[in-house]
Amino acid sequence: MTSRRFQRSMKIFGVLLLTLSSVTPASSVFVIIPGVIQQAGSGVVISLLAAGLVSFCMAFVYAELASAWPIAGGEYAMAGQALGPFAGYVLLGVNAVTYTLVPPVLALGAATYISVIWPNAPAVPIAVGMILVSTFSGILNVRVNAWVTGVFLAVEVVALVVVAALGFAHPARSLAGAIVHPMMATGAGLSATPPLAIALSTTIAIFALNGYGAAVYFSEEMHGASQRIARTIVLALVATLALEFGPTLAIVVGAPDLAATIRSASPFGDFVQALGGRGLAVAVSLAVAFAIVNAVIASLLINARILYSSGRDGAWHHAVNDIFTRLHLRFDSPWAAMLVTGAAGVACCFIPLKVLLVLNGMGVVVTYVSMCVSVIAGRLNGSSRHAHYRMPLFPVAPVVGLLALAGVVAAGWIDAEVGRPSLLATFAEMVLFGGYYLWRRRSDGFAWAMSGLEDSPPLTETARNLEVGAS
Repeated sequence: MTSRRFQRSMKIFGVLLLTLSSVTPASSVFVIIPGVIQQAGSGVVISLLAAGLVSFCMAFVYAELASAWPIAGGEYAMAGQALGPFAGYVLLGVNAVTYTLVPPVLALGAATYISVIWPNAPAVPIAVGMILVSTFSGILNVRVNAWVTGVFLAVEVVALVVVAALGFAHPARSLAGAIVHPMMATGAGLSATPPLAIALSTTIAIFALNGYGAAVYFSEEMHGASQRIARTIVLALVATLALEFGPTLAIVVGAPDLAATIRSASPFGDFVQALGGRGLAVAVSLAVAFAIVNAVIASLLINARILYSSGRDGAWHHAVNDIFTRLHLRFDSPWAAMLVTGAAGVACCFIPLKVLLVLNGMGVVVTYVSMCVSVIAGRLNGSSRHAHYRMPLFPVAPVVGLLALAGVVAAGWIDAEVGRPSLLATFAEMVLFGGYYLWRRRSDGFAWAMSGLEDSPPLTETARNLEVGAS
């Protein structure tokens, strides 16, 4: 076992399986979209359409940046190349925290779905077990993990198709009516959904579609990544939209009692039980549990690659860098980084879920903003001129993305229970890692030069100048 480079062993299909597993459409449908339904009612269709538009803009942003810098570090590496090492280091810290917290958040929520066959299932032991199994799976070759996650993904796809089929086979209202006259639940039954409610629920829907950009984390293990990664990202978003829109449209069309469905804390579970019976509801719940395991595996794989890339770039103490950059001789996996991220995930299982949600809540917003700014900067300073993919109608996509993200931040600030603390926690993370970077520069002359790949252009002089200005 020694420090080496990844072997390129996957094509588009393998990376697509891992990316969709990171998105985990079934978890989004059963965990995130119910919040959109409770807030917007049948206006969830409009919210998802709006979120889909924003997501396409962000997918174009990711596609251009990833085709310029297909590096396992993902967003921090792309931002660092376009904006300079200071911005890259801050985003490295935010992403490392985010992907450390994602597995325990997902795993702790799995007990809800396992409880259909195991009443009062203990959440923490189940979460710890999931992360341990997923960690040791992550040490295996990435192609093995692509097939493992592919099997789990097939199970959740079947569950989503079943939900969609139930709704469209038993229509109770027209889809056109739900779009033209969206309704929400009130004390008196149903009333028209106000535009503001739809706008606020769109901010939640954006998170339900998130994950298509995860393809870049596996780009160093992909043949012809510079030429193929953009297509993979867009395909991942298209598949995500199809898998999440189908069941959502079906429940709006087929729910026997729309008001009760909107009020329900588990609208999709109640919907399946009402139309398909108890047995089918149990099977679908178990499929969602499989989807969560799948997402845990994918998240651990991603975080291990972030740590590997950061160690290769010399982001930490030399002893830590040496650990993070060790690849398994047989499996070609960042086994040491995987064990570290798995251990961190297990430790976080003992932190209250609400605290984890607050700490994790707005990291995606910071990442998206960084990507939008990076793609604009890359065009202006020429650092991304070698990109194999150029988005259409530039700069429409990043501008639309930034406007939408401003709305997400505003909505988050209004939410004093979770949203505002999440914004403050994420800001604290940025200050912490930014301050640490500047302290190291001044105390020991730390000059962070991201190495990237041998076949990737070096960090541009313009980007380095941006770093000097920031410091």
